[in-house]
Amino acid sequence: MGRKNNNRNRPKKVQNKQEVITSLLDKMEDGREFESLVKYKAVNIDITSEIKNSLREIRNIRKRPIICYLGNVVNTSIKAQISIDNNDDLPFSEMVSGVPAGEKALDIILVTSGGSAQQVAKFVDKLRPRFDSVAFLLPYMAMSAGTIFAMSGDEIIMGKNSYIGPTDPQVPNKDGFYVPAQALLTLVSDIQKKGEDLLSKGQNPAWSDLQILRQIDAKELGNAISASKYSTELVKGYLYNHKFKNWHKHSDERLVTDDEKKKRAEEIAEMLCSHAQWKTHSRGITRDVAWDECKIKITHSDSSPELDKALRRFWALMYWVFENTPMYKVFISEEYSIFRNERIIAK
Repeated sequence: MGRKNNNRNRPKKVQNKQEVITSLLDKMEDGREFESLVKYKAVNIDITSEIKNSLREIRNIRKRPIICYLGNVVNTSIKAQISIDNNDDLPFSEMVSGVPAGEKALDIILVTSGGSAQQVAKFVDKLRPRFDSVAFLLPYMAMSAGTIFAMSGDEIIMGKNSYIGPTDPQVPNKDGFYVPAQALLTLVSDIQKKGEDLLSKGQNPAWSDLQILRQIDAKELGNAISASKYSTELVKGYLYNHKFKNWHKHSDERLVTDDEKKKRAEEIAEMLCSHAQWKTHSRGITRDVAWDECKIKITHSDSSPELDKALRRFWALMYWVFENTPMYKVFISEEYSIFRNERIIAK
């Protein structure tokens, strides 16, 4: 007898081939914008054109020019400097200069983990003398110095998955590592209070506390104090001069006084910089917390379904780009584009 052909009854192997696409935006599905891209194999994608097309979707709704400052907060393998620093000054200046002359209103799409408050101040100095109205659109995170930057706008627009963060600055310690300035100041203040309490009872301060104080450099402490004051003053000034400039009435129709604007700006600035309030520098502050606790008026992107959809599409596109490329920082508008890519060093 011949051998039985057992292969006849075996199921055939099905090869899962990804569909090849040349445009990401064309394949996005509403409500699952990012997930809908994963099943495709993207080939020859013109990333610049895709991003600019997405920006046009937003501009058609907002009727204002848009510029973007985007750090790659998605790809954790990126080792390059993704935060705001002085190397951003020239491309940001050129991008702003590229906005057509005569435009007096501007939208800024901002995604950043934070960085230099001093560089943020330079950004604001370039923007506010030229534009009467500046709005910040936050599709994801704008932390630390990014929060300071957003406070310089007339309007802040956030989605349900967006957040800002505490503005307490980070300063280098004697070993060169960056530590939150407010955490350091809170530590010193707590040790001081405990020491004074023990001395009032005729006891000596705790030895462990004295050892901690000995390890803190006076220059480090001075930097922490100065940096905290600087961040607070920036936020206070930006809120008073820009965010509150069109705040004329309270919810009960009472007129808002100049002193009330100054007081509210100071309260918000101090709260955002408070380590005691947020406990950690990386705390994400949602739009609801920003209003309920900080009293910062936030526009919800989903109050305009068209805008909310366009912003979701934009961020899904950028999320895909950041996850699949070595891009670590993006400056882009309809008239300008610079992509900074991490150098891949072969082993």
